Amino acid sequence: MKLWIAFWNILVKDMRTYYLKPPNISWGIIFPLAWTGMFFIKSGAGVDSVRTLLPGVVAISILFGTTSMLAVTVTFEKKNRSFERLLLAPIPFEMLMLAKTSGAILFGVANAFVPVIMAAFMMDLSLISWSIFLPTVIMIAIASTFLGLFIAVSVSEVFEAQTFSNFLRFPMIFLCGLFFPIEHLPIFLRPLSYVLPLTYGADLLHGAVNVDHTMPFWLDLTALGFFCFALFASSLWNIKRKWIK
Repeated sequence: MKLWIAFWNILVKDMRTYYLKPPNISWGIIFPLAWTGMFFIKSGAGVDSVRTLLPGVVAISILFGTTSMLAVTVTFEKKNRSFERLLLAPIPFEMLMLAKTSGAILFGVANAFVPVIMAAFMMDLSLISWSIFLPTVIMIAIASTFLGLFIAVSVSEVFEAQTFSNFLRFPMIFLCGLFFPIEHLPIFLRPLSYVLPLTYGADLLHGAVNVDHTMPFWLDLTALGFFCFALFASSLWNIKRKWIK
């Protein structure tokens, strides 16, 4: 019980300090709105176009929301030595880092539903397979958060984390099958698509929204789970190696 109380207190502290600040809330809403509006308006806002674009916009909203927040929270606390005080908490290190990342996961899940709410005015949401869509949104949020954690613990400054994040995020928009099939990529780029976690999340979202996916659901879920575990484990190893003396 004490572990979960500590977990909850760390999560609440981060939500109050970072995620629930008016600039972050407005940014978390405006950014998905801008992406969604840009793609939906360009497509003509037809039902078929919205269904085709919705998975990609949802995935982008999650990816940018989670990685951007982790770059600020973890890197800033390490630089200001407040992270070291957290290490004194009577909680296992793994549980501590899960608590530090839970806020970003919730932020990413919330971001995902901004495009969905907009799409509700242009399509019938009953066409979405929610039993696939909801777990996929959560899995993408977890994988993207752990990617952001991995980036944040690999650098020492916030601007370095943002630069590193963009180095990975923007290629994902084109390589992960968000808006056009991976089969349309040049053949030498296709292998890169399958080493990126968002590829498997995007495939699941396409299956949930359009009933159009290229890989079995079990393979997508297994791959996402593997990336979550590998990114989290790598981040913990990096923190212990570089930050904990």
